[in-house]
Amino acid sequence: MKGNGLEQNERPVPSIGAKGLVVSLMAGALTLVAMVQAAGLPSRLGFSYYTEQFLAVVLGLSLAIVFLVSDRGEKGRTERGLSGLLDWTLSALGLGLSLYVAVAYPTLVSSAMSLPWDALVVGAALFLLVLEGLRRAVGWTLVIVVLVIVGYGTIGHLVPGALQTREVAPARLAVYLAFDPNGLLGLTLNVAATVVVAFVFFGQLLLRSGGADFFNDIAMATMGRRRGGAAKISIVASGLFGSISGVVVSNIVATGVVTIRLMVQSGFRRTTAAAVEAVASTGGQIAPPVMGAVAFLMADILQRPYAEIVVAAIIPALLYYVALFVQADLQAAKQKIRPLDLDDIPATRAVMARGWVFILPFAAIVIALFWFNQRAETAALWGGGAALLIGLTVGYGKTRMVLRDLWKSAVEAGRSITEIIMISAAAGFIIGVLNVTGLGFAATFALVDLGQGSLFLLLLISALVCLVLGMGMPTVGVYLLLAVLIAPSLVQSGVEPIAAHLFIFYLGMMSMVTPPIGIGAFFAAAIAKASPMATAWESMRFGWTAYIVPFLFVFSPSLLLVGEPGEIVLAVLTAVIGVYAVSAAFVGWLHGPAGAMRRGLVGVSGLALLLPPGIGGAQTLWINGAGLVVLAALWLQARRDHAAPDATPEPETRG
Repeated sequence: MKGNGLEQNERPVPSIGAKGLVVSLMAGALTLVAMVQAAGLPSRLGFSYYTEQFLAVVLGLSLAIVFLVSDRGEKGRTERGLSGLLDWTLSALGLGLSLYVAVAYPTLVSSAMSLPWDALVVGAALFLLVLEGLRRAVGWTLVIVVLVIVGYGTIGHLVPGALQTREVAPARLAVYLAFDPNGLLGLTLNVAATVVVAFVFFGQLLLRSGGADFFNDIAMATMGRRRGGAAKISIVASGLFGSISGVVVSNIVATGVVTIRLMVQSGFRRTTAAAVEAVASTGGQIAPPVMGAVAFLMADILQRPYAEIVVAAIIPALLYYVALFVQADLQAAKQKIRPLDLDDIPATRAVMARGWVFILPFAAIVIALFWFNQRAETAALWGGGAALLIGLTVGYGKTRMVLRDLWKSAVEAGRSITEIIMISAAAGFIIGVLNVTGLGFAATFALVDLGQGSLFLLLLISALVCLVLGMGMPTVGVYLLLAVLIAPSLVQSGVEPIAAHLFIFYLGMMSMVTPPIGIGAFFAAAIAKASPMATAWESMRFGWTAYIVPFLFVFSPSLLLVGEPGEIVLAVLTAVIGVYAVSAAFVGWLHGPAGAMRRGLVGVSGLALLLPPGIGGAQTLWINGAGLVVLAALWLQARRDHAAPDATPEPETRG
């Protein structure tokens, strides 16, 4: 597994031909511009400009890149043919129009109400270019959503009933979407162009400095000698990688090509191996302290410090990985899967002695966020600086950075961010339509009315909408769409805003592994050569907490570390025990094979323990207590039933 993470996680940067050179230069420039903005250098040097001018530059570079690197699936055409000419033309057009906006923005925005011809032409052209770039980056799903919402915005005033909108002329709508701070050049694009780029760049520096090898080795060292060690290596490695990258498919490819093979070789079924990798990689997005791109968007949308998002996500992420880890462990016990028989598994002490310095970049981020109350992008710069210093001076094993790796990291970060830039730009169109036409308010009212005053019914409806809308879309796109369509209705119904946004985040995230279009599960299945649909169904079982826990923390914020300390501690303890019990019931193993009756009782007692005390007060405490008593009795009975009086227990095999 060593040394694989970086190579598999990267898309190769073209080094031959004009296209490769141009793409590399523009990708590096994109990262450089974003880092300058994130560090606040222009303002420190006395330069004054609109934020939208900076965003226009980033958008132009991203459009230019995406038209040159995206594979449109066309066959029989070469770069020197019509297809190549079209790519270069669209790339130049996207960059040129965006730079025009960057230069002329003060004039354009001041005269926007009079609808000048250049604003109309540039606005309409950018709309079409962004949609084509979005299609090339992530496919048709989000493009169709944007077209439907924008189309509805033009005719919504003709629709009777609750979903009627105010009338906005198409020309005015085009100018508004292109130049208003609530449209294309708005909040979502700003977060992607500063915070997300900064953390993607940090991740590249960390991996190139030797962090990839260290993460692999620490996963092998800590889990390789344990029962079902291959699955546990996958969970640890994928969680670490996923927290940095936040991109599920990239994470699966980066770690899965090795961990899935190890799991299959050690005795796990192919569908199980693929499901473990898919769920572990998906969960990296909710694992503090980095949490991928969505957490930064959430912090800006909620206007809350990023540190609050991280703190609130700790316990749900813990429960997610506890469930996955317990099921992998008990599945290994059930199938009698032994620890890995590898002579080259490194010693934990030796790995930490060589690689403990890689804790420092994360420590720098945490200190910047929590101690110095810095912005998220500034914290990423602190972490990136620490990773760069470690890579240049210490490294890990035979891996050590040279200055050329700094440029390579910038190029790869720029290339990696273009997909998120396209999604954020499209989200700007959606937000703009919802604001200017009043569709956002109308949709919120309609959804609340559909819930008929029942918060639980509203949550069920919202969960289904989250899963359906998320099919085939990256998590960032899912969240941005749901944040403007679903979250307001939950907040309007009295849900704590951070709980509402984490609710849609979790349910939207799980669309990556939920049938019928679980992209993450399908990628993992392809690597494992397993059935995609069977892998998706098994992924749902491994990731079951992400479907249940969001409902719990909506009703009881104690699981988000909000409330009295005693209530929080009690809620966390009962939830962890409950997660263990339900996971054991899913696997059918409690010190040994569990029959249908025992399995059902263990599951019910686990669900009883999952109820946070804050939901029903004293009544819930009685339910928690009853669940704990029943579970303890079942656990002791199972231990007696499966204890062999003449056998000596073997290490790492007890359930």
